[in-house]
Amino acid sequence: MRLPYSEKVLDHFKNPRNVGEIEDPDGKAVEGSPACGDMVQLTLKVDEKTRKITDIKFKSYGCASNIATGSIITEIAKGKTIDEAKKISWKTASEELGGLPAVKAHCSVLAVSSLREAIRNYEEKQGIVKDPEPTNEKVVKRRLSHVMNPLTGLDVIRTNLITDIKITNGEKKTIEVSVDLTEDHQYANNVKEEIKEKLEYRHDVEKVIVRFKE
Repeated sequence: MRLPYSEKVLDHFKNPRNVGEIEDPDGKAVEGSPACGDMVQLTLKVDEKTRKITDIKFKSYGCASNIATGSIITEIAKGKTIDEAKKISWKTASEELGGLPAVKAHCSVLAVSSLREAIRNYEEKQGIVKDPEPTNEKVVKRRLSHVMNPLTGLDVIRTNLITDIKITNGEKKTIEVSVDLTEDHQYANNVKEEIKEKLEYRHDVEKVIVRFKE
């Protein structure tokens, strides 16, 4: 039976490049959902002077297309500046692989989203985000939509794991996020660290407090 994948897709599926996780990365992102069948984690290192991506690795949970697109995205992005890497599109990834079945096009979108989110994470840490949007509840919810609820495999906003968001306004803001987990829950610390990772590096945020239920 002929498989609906190009030889290059099968090669990157069987022999994925840049698999793993960078310790203490400059940028990190996790996109997708294991509940939906596809997830990509991407970590990267960036040269401070040239802003070039010197190392990039991925971990993938999903189908052949998901693994192959994660692999090809890391190959394309490595050595590029962060501005150049931002221009990589899902079409770029798909074309580089020799095409993907229409039903699997979302895999290249997921890989590119992971790359862009990791770059955003890097830029926020470095304070180099251009024309930053003021942090408000809408922004907080948008950022937290990239944090997974480990109980469901979907994000913490859609699954109502976040019960309240309070923002103390001022030049520098304090954000309090209430989570529907007890502090001793096995996933509590992971959720806390992911929430802080998404918010505490924003240009106008001074402190992020994560509160768990009694």
